Amino acid sequence: MLAWAVVVSVLVMTILSLLRVNVIFAIIAAALTGGLMADLSITESVKALVEGMGGQAKTALSYILLGAFAVTISYSGITKILVRNLISVLRGKRATLLLVIAGVASLSQNVVPVHIAFIPILIPPLLKLFDEMKIDRRGVASALTFGLKAPYVMIPAGFGLIFHQTIQDAMKQNGADVSLGGIAQSLLLPGSGMILGLLIAVFFTYRKSRERTVDQAEEAQEEAEEDLSGEKFGLRHVLTLVAIVFALIAQLYYGSMILGALTGLVFMYLFQGLTRMMNVVPLNKGNSIMSQGIGMMGTIAFVMLVASGYANVLQSTGSVEALVNQTSGALGDNQIIISFVLLVVGLVITMGIGSSFATVPILAALYVPICTAVGFSPLATAALIGTAGALGDAGSPASDSTLGPTSGLNADGKHNHIWDTCVPTFLHYNIPLFLFGWLAAVIL
Repeated sequence: MLAWAVVVSVLVMTILSLLRVNVIFAIIAAALTGGLMADLSITESVKALVEGMGGQAKTALSYILLGAFAVTISYSGITKILVRNLISVLRGKRATLLLVIAGVASLSQNVVPVHIAFIPILIPPLLKLFDEMKIDRRGVASALTFGLKAPYVMIPAGFGLIFHQTIQDAMKQNGADVSLGGIAQSLLLPGSGMILGLLIAVFFTYRKSRERTVDQAEEAQEEAEEDLSGEKFGLRHVLTLVAIVFALIAQLYYGSMILGALTGLVFMYLFQGLTRMMNVVPLNKGNSIMSQGIGMMGTIAFVMLVASGYANVLQSTGSVEALVNQTSGALGDNQIIISFVLLVVGLVITMGIGSSFATVPILAALYVPICTAVGFSPLATAALIGTAGALGDAGSPASDSTLGPTSGLNADGKHNHIWDTCVPTFLHYNIPLFLFGWLAAVIL
């Protein structure tokens, strides 16, 4: 029963989410289900849930502050200029626009490691352009999630370096040594499956125009042109760029998104206070800006808190360990079957916890002894751990790889988190990642 607590609770969360129950309620229901199946009382389950919520407090605060920073940037009008330029270059080129968005998202993981911070800045101003071009927002969500996930799987830089080091350290702690280069090599094949998934999403699944009436299309075009006309690049835009650079420097120097966002906010207000000519953000808009920032990113922040509590329920009861131990005891010594089952277990666990980085140490402690006993090479073991950890990050209702895209695409209330983000990204990324990771484990 303890081992099945993870499976059943994840199914509860998934089914409720697919039925359009609010994701926060779905996660709470899943946590209570997991706790009850692990012989905790409802009171004890709630206590474990609340105690675990602190694990993502830092991330939640950073998201809210990043949302406020994004609002201040929008006040400057610089995003309107960016969108206008994109329209002039990419109008009518839907596939190219989606690939550009995927590329920008990829830069946010490795070259300029801001993670999802760029989404509330870049995506909301583009929504009217998407409507005008009749772009299926599920394709945009797929492009964004690819950029948030594939780079850290394949590229050992930025967040990718952290992910690879997490795998290396977790394996070493459990008696298996492998170099960072070896880990990068082992994850190239699984990651390439995500590239295939992106191409399928862009050129096949969401290639067709999203059906809209003529009136809706004309209205979207008129609104876009009206909003973007008359905005000329000036001093306040230069100062906005300077504030963004200072925010990035602070984030990289201190290793903190919170300090990065605070730095950006401070400079935006300082520039406004120097002289009226530098009117970047009105000082009297402070309360409004914070309220809009919370409105934009508050939901994702709270979902991350509740998801952290859910993960604590599963881990503190020993349900995750029991699941892996029970499955490993019945696997035998067939590497093909073992690798398949371990990846399924990784998918279930990560779908529930919602964080590939947090899942890796849990999986490594249980996978390394199993893989060593049946003769998997260190590279194959790394491929299994990395793939199993990454599986479920796309498609999980509680993952920032899906919550981030939804926060931007739903700014106008026209995008559903489960059916427009989670389901498309699960199908296009988890399936090829699973198959290519399975192949990597067998051939390495």
